[in-house]
Amino acid sequence: MTKEILSKVRKMLTGFIQVRLTWYFLLILLPLAGFSLFAIAKSQMILEVQTGERTQGALHTMVGYIDLTLQNIEQLSSLIAFDMNVNTTLQSVGQEPGKQSFVQFAQVMDQITNMTTVNLLVDQITIIHMPSRTVISSKLGGHKLPEGAEKQEWYQRLVEEGGGTIFYTPQGGESFFDADSVHLIRTMDPYNRTLINPNLLIISVKKSALIELAKPLLPSKNANIYLFGSDGIPITGTGVSVNPQVLNKGDEVRTILRSPQTGTEMVAISVKSKFSGWSLMMEQPLREIRSHTDSLKVFTYGILVVSLVLAVWISWIVYRGISAPLRKLAYGMKQLRTGNFTIQLEDARVDELGYVIESFNRMAENQKTLIRDHYEKQLLLSKMELKFLQSQINPHFLYNTLDSIYWTAKNYEADEISEMVLNLSKFFRLSLNKGNETFSVKDTIEHLKYYIKVQQLRFLDHFTVRYDIAEESEPYHVLKLLLQPIVENSVLHGLEKQSEGGELVISTYLEGNMLVLEVSDNGAGVENQRLDYICVKLEEASRLAAEGISTDIKKEKDLFGLRNVVTRMKMYYGKESEFLFESGTGRGTRITLRLPLEKCVTPLEEQAG
Repeated sequence: MTKEILSKVRKMLTGFIQVRLTWYFLLILLPLAGFSLFAIAKSQMILEVQTGERTQGALHTMVGYIDLTLQNIEQLSSLIAFDMNVNTTLQSVGQEPGKQSFVQFAQVMDQITNMTTVNLLVDQITIIHMPSRTVISSKLGGHKLPEGAEKQEWYQRLVEEGGGTIFYTPQGGESFFDADSVHLIRTMDPYNRTLINPNLLIISVKKSALIELAKPLLPSKNANIYLFGSDGIPITGTGVSVNPQVLNKGDEVRTILRSPQTGTEMVAISVKSKFSGWSLMMEQPLREIRSHTDSLKVFTYGILVVSLVLAVWISWIVYRGISAPLRKLAYGMKQLRTGNFTIQLEDARVDELGYVIESFNRMAENQKTLIRDHYEKQLLLSKMELKFLQSQINPHFLYNTLDSIYWTAKNYEADEISEMVLNLSKFFRLSLNKGNETFSVKDTIEHLKYYIKVQQLRFLDHFTVRYDIAEESEPYHVLKLLLQPIVENSVLHGLEKQSEGGELVISTYLEGNMLVLEVSDNGAGVENQRLDYICVKLEEASRLAAEGISTDIKKEKDLFGLRNVVTRMKMYYGKESEFLFESGTGRGTRITLRLPLEKCVTPLEEQAG
């Protein structure tokens, strides 16, 4: 059972982010709440100790005051017990008092009545004339001592004390003494050893008068205070009855008891007099002492409940703030898996999750671009390969045809025609060259010479050719037929319009890490408007080639040769390659190709391998 519960809890913690967030918040809040409860419990203990110490101090003061009162009563009893007039009067009366004896008893009663005014706590003073068993009371007058009084507890204790002073608290119906008073009992004229049956002196103090002295110490109406005698028996108190548990606690200073009447926990604090042995005990409801701290505890519990609600609420907000972007990302990933590369997630967040979503959008866009470029480049390469195969068929056919024309011209001794056909045949022969894609600079220039010779024969030597070929550039490889369209452009659009004095210059050299190929002429040049148009078209071709898009997509015939050169150059030599077109009206034209040297070191076939 326990394993199943733990397994479910573990599953909830690992399967739900919100549950984990709530748990993390609680892990932070619960120690703080526990520490607060511990602090409150500690403050309760400190408050109880401090309250106990203050109460104990007050009780000590009150016990001292009660001791002083008892001492005053004892001193009053000594005054009466040693009063010679009273003792002489009492001793003059025998066992059978006469009329004169009643007069004498009246005198004694007047004297003890006056004594009651000395101490306001004294309720009555009583003298028992033992020979005649006559009781003389300042409050009740005179009467006879009941039979059997000598056998009662108070008299036995007095005998045990040898006639000394005792304090006696009678129980209800136990003797003729007033049960609502505490009685001091002693013998009269105690130093007179000749007396066989000495007279007794009793000073009575109301219990209510004693407890009234201690009532000001009560902190509330629910608190009680009790007075105990030296024998531990309760004398009086403010409660209905003394808690019996108190009688079993002995001399403990501070105890916690449960009230038998209400069931309330009570804090009982007691002190004992070193002089009389009497004790004072005050009990107060524990909830009253803890009332202030209990309010703090309730407040802390409220904080715990609010913290729990806030933890759940905040975790839900945080969870929503995290889960919503994650759900968007999961949806986007699913769309990518199905091939929807146009997916774009909308989100206005500027935090880390917003950055992740933005990165996902960029990734999807880049993925779409890469896939598009890859397929379009593959398609373009396939088209170029097909065109190349077709171009191989045409030169074969032309080569065989030109070979037949050449031998026919030889037979008819048409030397110019035969020379033109021979050069054209050699040009196509090198163009085939077993399918190779690149030639060295040296072979490329040799290849161009055949083509240029054909053009010179065609235009009756209207122009001359100059070759500035740097020897260190000859071993490097360039694409086949890369310069032929440029040379053709110079001849047809620049030198054809000049009847004489035309010059075509072909240069190659190394400049840093670049191989530079230049074709220039001193022909008619290009007007500025036409030059701007050419530059725009060539820039467009360069951009499309860099993106892997064919220049034939618009089916434009204008500048087909130059655009083909730019496209091939960018596709094979990359964005580092450059194509420069410079011209001006009457200033001729110069076209410059700058190719990365590292891609010209070996033939293209070896690079692909």
